[in-house]
Amino acid sequence: MKKTLITLSFALFLMACKTTNVSTAKNNVDVSIDLVNVKDDKVQVTILPPTLTSETTTFHIPKIVPGTYSEDNYGRFIENVKAFDKKGNPLKVAKIDENSYTISEATKLAKVTYWVNDSFDTESGEGFGEGEDIFSPAGTNIKAGENFVINTHGFVGYFDDKKEVPYALEIKHPATLWGATSMVDANASNEIDVFNTSRYAELVDHPIMYSKPDYTEFNVEGMDIIISVYSPKGKYKAADITPETEKFMRAQKKFLGKFNANKKYTVLLYLSDVMAKDAKGFGALEHTTSTTVVMPEMMPLEALKEQLKDVVSHEFFHIVTPLSVHSREIHYFDYNNPKMSEHLWMYEGITEYFANLFQVNQGLITEDDFYKRMAGKIEQANSMNDKMSFTKMSKNVLNPPYKEQYLNVYQKGALIAMCIDIQMRELSNGKRGILSLMQDLSNEFGSNKPFNDEELFPTITKLTYPEIGAFLNKYVAGETPIPYDEYFAKMGVKNTKVQIPGNPFLKDQRKPYITVDQSTKEIKALADVSENIFMTTLGIKGDDHILAINGTDYNLDNIYDLIMSSESWKDGDEMTVKIRRAGKEQVLKGKVVLPKEEKDGFIAVDKSKEALKNAWLKG
Repeated sequence: MKKTLITLSFALFLMACKTTNVSTAKNNVDVSIDLVNVKDDKVQVTILPPTLTSETTTFHIPKIVPGTYSEDNYGRFIENVKAFDKKGNPLKVAKIDENSYTISEATKLAKVTYWVNDSFDTESGEGFGEGEDIFSPAGTNIKAGENFVINTHGFVGYFDDKKEVPYALEIKHPATLWGATSMVDANASNEIDVFNTSRYAELVDHPIMYSKPDYTEFNVEGMDIIISVYSPKGKYKAADITPETEKFMRAQKKFLGKFNANKKYTVLLYLSDVMAKDAKGFGALEHTTSTTVVMPEMMPLEALKEQLKDVVSHEFFHIVTPLSVHSREIHYFDYNNPKMSEHLWMYEGITEYFANLFQVNQGLITEDDFYKRMAGKIEQANSMNDKMSFTKMSKNVLNPPYKEQYLNVYQKGALIAMCIDIQMRELSNGKRGILSLMQDLSNEFGSNKPFNDEELFPTITKLTYPEIGAFLNKYVAGETPIPYDEYFAKMGVKNTKVQIPGNPFLKDQRKPYITVDQSTKEIKALADVSENIFMTTLGIKGDDHILAINGTDYNLDNIYDLIMSSESWKDGDEMTVKIRRAGKEQVLKGKVVLPKEEKDGFIAVDKSKEALKNAWLKG
């Protein structure tokens, strides 16, 4: 604050003296994106640079962005890059690589223009993490007059050594479309939006989605929440998902307690038409004050709400880390020569753990549900390289063989967090856990004070117990697999076999009991369904054609919808199935009996540790 006042006072002094030495140098970047005059499914971007003093400059489109762990090369969606001086004369532009351009006579540079293609149109749904497809929530969409997903890193580039100057973004858009974002529009026009940010990283941290207005608003303990939805076929509205979203976001805020930094948070939900040329990478990408979410529009509402509870809560918990606690690699992110942090176990692992813990803490799921989730993570983590150092994997996550282990951040990363939480509860007699550790780390560092990677473990040890430091060195930095049973036992929870409901159409979640009659596109049961209790209970026999369930017709075109819908069925639900058998249609009625799968799980058995367990799950 003092520095700002001194600078302002000095500026006023210079103006009063009418000095002729005041610099007229431009120290900001002005960006204009034209969403009105879309040509060949592309939009034009115009950039007015700050004053440049070197004879050449390099203009970059990001190779990688925060929250993603693959080099996606957004420059491949940019074309026809041109540079001009103040008189409109072209300057020489040379393409260095897929994401970078050198501009000659940079001291004369007045304007850069280029055209942007969107990434949604290129998605195959295959090869995620290998660079072929952009993960949809980090991607872009251009659908003239209807929808634009503006992940700003896909539209706006930066000049060498100029990422820290202010960015002003002007977006011209059809009056019928509204831009949902956590940024503040500084222009009152309903056709031009203006957003001012302090630096490039702040701009990239704020996505915008333009579509016909469909949004809801509510306030949770001082935080304004906006939910904006684009549904291409109009299947869902923001109001359809708001009650459930508000419920779990209130639970999150209550769980977090002291972590209440944001005053506004925006959920941008893009529902994809998977049968068309559209986004196919489902999930979400976190930002400081928002999250972009992509889900299939054909997903049944109950399944959609359940998915949103998990993915949106995960992204929201990123306000703890890396927003409040992060390393220099995160704070000074290099978009084109990335240096990764060692601590994905914290950024993604603790975040994923909180996304599950808060649900049992706030009564949204049962203790048994929580144990099943953790048992599932153990199973998936064990299928990966359990002896690979997690810090080494994190540091080298962009390169093989480490990048193949990236998904383990959501499995073993969450389990690392759980074991730290359990150990802290045990050592403090239930009084402290991993949430209190993150609060202490936030006080130690905070959003504007990044740490050096190597100082995190010593700092955590100082703030907690020597045993936590030993755990981190042995199981996170080291190559020793974690003995999860020992940590569960500290809370009176024992490993056992449990029965888990399976999918009525899939054996062990893999082998299908149904196929498709290619001549009619109708769904039919396999010849032998005798081991499928769901089908035999309802009276479905081998080779029966399944025409409709509970009044909804199904065939090849919406078989995905059927599978997704079945995920929400429960034992005892009323069920009506229309079939064709031997050429004759008939209706079968009964109740759902789901197949059961026996898997490793956990159950609370030691009553003497009930209080400690409750402090862990409910404290």
